[in-house]
Amino acid sequence: MAEDESGQEKTEEATPKRLEKARDEGQIARSRELGTTLLLMTGGVSLLMFGATLAERFQGVMRNSFSFDRDAVFDSSYMISHLGRSLGSVIDVVVLILVLLMIAGAIGSVSLGGWLFSSKPITPKLSRMNPLEGLQRMFSAKALVELFKAIAKFSLVAVMASMILWYMRSELLSLSQEALAPAITHAVWILVWSALGMSSATIIIAAIDVPFQRFENSKKLRMTRQQVKDEYKDSEGKPEVKSKIRQLQRELAQSRMMASIPEADVVITNPEHFSVALKYDISGSGAPVVVAKGADEVAMKIREIANLNEVPLLRSPQLARAVFFSTEINDEIPASLYLAVAQVLAFIFQMRQASSSKRPADAQVRALNRKLDIPDDMAFDASGDVPDR
Repeated sequence: MAEDESGQEKTEEATPKRLEKARDEGQIARSRELGTTLLLMTGGVSLLMFGATLAERFQGVMRNSFSFDRDAVFDSSYMISHLGRSLGSVIDVVVLILVLLMIAGAIGSVSLGGWLFSSKPITPKLSRMNPLEGLQRMFSAKALVELFKAIAKFSLVAVMASMILWYMRSELLSLSQEALAPAITHAVWILVWSALGMSSATIIIAAIDVPFQRFENSKKLRMTRQQVKDEYKDSEGKPEVKSKIRQLQRELAQSRMMASIPEADVVITNPEHFSVALKYDISGSGAPVVVAKGADEVAMKIREIANLNEVPLLRSPQLARAVFFSTEINDEIPASLYLAVAQVLAFIFQMRQASSSKRPADAQVRALNRKLDIPDDMAFDASGDVPDR
């Protein structure tokens, strides 16, 4: 198993971030054998398709080039025009074959790994000029593998060529019995099919090399568990930093919440553990909204701010717990609590109209709590659970 400099085994598959970084650096799977195979096969098929036409035109060029008047040799304008005609007669077929080869080369380059434009692989590095590192690369395990691959490719192509020559031995021997023109045509036909046959050997090589290059690239990009953890910390943030950010977010949210308490219509308390501040827009069409809530120290702070701003405090343990556990800040109260909250708000508004005092009498509060209708599924205890009934 591969190890990094720290000695840890690279057992983890590359993460998407690692793959993206490697791609930016030009480190992707490439198979030269695949490109070579496509070029050879395209060249062989192109010659098979257009070879006869190309040979016929070359024959015409040769025939015309060696059959002209003696005076034409000394006429420079005639020789230039003759050269132009000779090139024009074969250029279309040659360009077509070259375009097909160019397309095949491009497909062979991008079929494994896709398109990639990166200047990093060609960026000068002093380490590449180090003779010692060069010797290490020359005698490394990778160099031995490449040497073995080269020997295997040569052997496979040599075996395929020998088989083709043996199979076409009668065709080759019959060339001496033919006239010059048909012998040339026959020889070209033999060469084209022989080239195609030997090119087919590279298909086997490419079929082995493509998955091998994928495996080698994947193996090279593997990561240790520590590298995965470090990358996660870098991308997601260190736990202590994230904790500090969450703390600051809570403090900011809490400060905004505290600033909205003076606008509340009533603060319902547990009275010690929970406090919820409600605001109701009489002119609006929505339900009362929870503008602040908190437990323990936060609940005490809410009550303190409410007292300083003369916001009515109402002691109603059941309703305070029901609103606290069933809503979030800026949420409307649940529909099942509409009636109970409406009774509380009506009580508070009546108290305001009847007296300038903001604090209702204890007897009045107890009477109100007895009338509040709290649904069974909202009857939370101090831990936030609904006891069985």
